[in-house]
Amino acid sequence: MRTIRVGRLAVAFVLLTTAVRGQWVNSPPPGTPLTADGKPNLKAPVPRTTDGKPDITGTWMHDPTPTDELRGLFKGTMQENELEVLVPGMNIELQHKYGGDFLIDVDVLVEQKPGEFPTALMRPEGIAARRAVFEELAAQSQSPCSGAEFWGWPLVGLLSEPIKIVQSPRVTVVLYEVGNLFRQIFSDGRTFPAEFDLPSYLGYSLGHWESDTFVVETRGFRGATMLDPSMHPRSDAMVVTEKFRRLDYGHMDVEITFKDPKYYTQPWTIHIPHTPDAGTDLMEMFCENEKDAKHMQPPPALP
Repeated sequence: MRTIRVGRLAVAFVLLTTAVRGQWVNSPPPGTPLTADGKPNLKAPVPRTTDGKPDITGTWMHDPTPTDELRGLFKGTMQENELEVLVPGMNIELQHKYGGDFLIDVDVLVEQKPGEFPTALMRPEGIAARRAVFEELAAQSQSPCSGAEFWGWPLVGLLSEPIKIVQSPRVTVVLYEVGNLFRQIFSDGRTFPAEFDLPSYLGYSLGHWESDTFVVETRGFRGATMLDPSMHPRSDAMVVTEKFRRLDYGHMDVEITFKDPKYYTQPWTIHIPHTPDAGTDLMEMFCENEKDAKHMQPPPALP
C-alpha cells in the first residue's frame, strides 16, 4: 500500500504556480497549417528548418493523465487530497502523473513503517538523502512565492503551465512559465567539463541530432535536491537524457531517461506526449496578492 505522506510540503510549490499569469490568446504563429475551419492542423507534416532538421520550436503542453487514472494512482497518498483542491487553472484535468512521482511506473507499492521511504530502485544512500531533503524542506519558509529553485527541472515542465522551445543550430532554449525559468541546450561542439565548478539546479545541457531525434544530455546538477513531490532525491551524479521526436505538426514525444548510480540501482525511462499550444504564448509569472503562506504548516517531524 502506498502511504507516503509529506504534509503541506508540496502545496507550497503547487501554490507557486497560482501567481499572476496570462497568455496571448488566439494568436497562432505565422505559418501554422490550418484545417478548412481555420483550426491548427495537428496532422500536418513535421515542419523543418532550413538545414532539414525537424523544427521543435513552439509553445508546448504535456498531455494530461486521465482524471480517473490519476486518482487511482495517487489514492492513499498526500497528492490524493491536493488533486481535489487545486485552484482554477490548475484543476485535476491539467495534471500529469509524473508531476507527482517520476518513479510511479517502476516503484513497488509496499507497506512501510512510519517515517520510512521505500522505493523499488533506491539505494540506502538515496533513502538517507530522501530523508535529509525532506527535513531541509520542512525547515524552509512555506511561502508559495519561493521554492521553484528547490524543486527545479524536469518537474517545472509537468505542471499546469506550458513550455516554449526556441530552436537554433548552436543553442536551443527551453522557457518555463513556472518561475520564469529557462534552460540552454548547446549544440555548438562543446563538451562537458571533467568537473563542474558551479553545479546548478537545472544542470548543464548539450544536444545533438540523431536522424530526426534531438538528443539532449544534462549533467552538473546540484546534489541533494528533489525530483518530485514524492521526495525522490537527485544526486550530483545524475545524468538525464532527453529525446525529442516531433511526429507531425501537432504531436511530439519526449523520452526522458534518469541515471543516478549514487542513489538508484538502475536507470529508468518515461515518455511524455506533448501537443502544441498553437494559439498561446508564455507570459511572466510573479507572486501578487499572496495570502496563503500564513495558513501553511510544516509536516510533523520524522521519527
